[in-house]
Amino acid sequence: MDLDEGAEAIESFTGGEILAFPCEADSIVEPHEGMEFESEDAAKIFYDEYARRVGFVMRVMSCRRSERDGRILARRLGCNKEGYCVSIRGKFGPVRKPRPSTREGCKAMIHIKFNKSGKWVITRFVKEHNHPLVVAPREARQTMDKKIQELTVELRNKKRLCAAYQEQLTAFMKIVEEHSNQLSKKVQNVVNNLKEYESIEPQLLQQR
Repeated sequence: MDLDEGAEAIESFTGGEILAFPCEADSIVEPHEGMEFESEDAAKIFYDEYARRVGFVMRVMSCRRSERDGRILARRLGCNKEGYCVSIRGKFGPVRKPRPSTREGCKAMIHIKFNKSGKWVITRFVKEHNHPLVVAPREARQTMDKKIQELTVELRNKKRLCAAYQEQLTAFMKIVEEHSNQLSKKVQNVVNNLKEYESIEPQLLQQR
């Protein structure tokens, strides 16, 4: 895979396998139900990359284990603003001054489950966050660069359109000027004819 062409490799070192998720610099691969991964770690890496590009911090949340051997069978990955902070009081009151809570009860998450085929599959995806997303400087710079490119192209197109309009307006003004000159000549001819008629009008009257 050529990283210079904007592809990014997300690797899972479990079992020595490598998973690659190609994505362009200005595109985001979004999770969806049914998406498969070779391992739990691969799913974590993918969702962490998705979180970074979208603008939130991933939190590794609850899991479900096998009652027989304790293996993890399912896992929830979500936003670090999931849930609410619970105040913990000591035996004789607060242990220390509570810090401002960063949790806002955000529901955004994915639920991954180990299936019979040996893959980890997304069984649920909640996209919406209840708080503003903050894009990292790298992504913000890429977004800004893309916006600048779009505005540059738009400005170039506007300049071309203005040049075309100016050309059409110049051609129209030239036509108007030509018609105006022709009309002036016709008016002058009429005036000359009237003057000539006025000069010979007494003679015509005498002849009657």
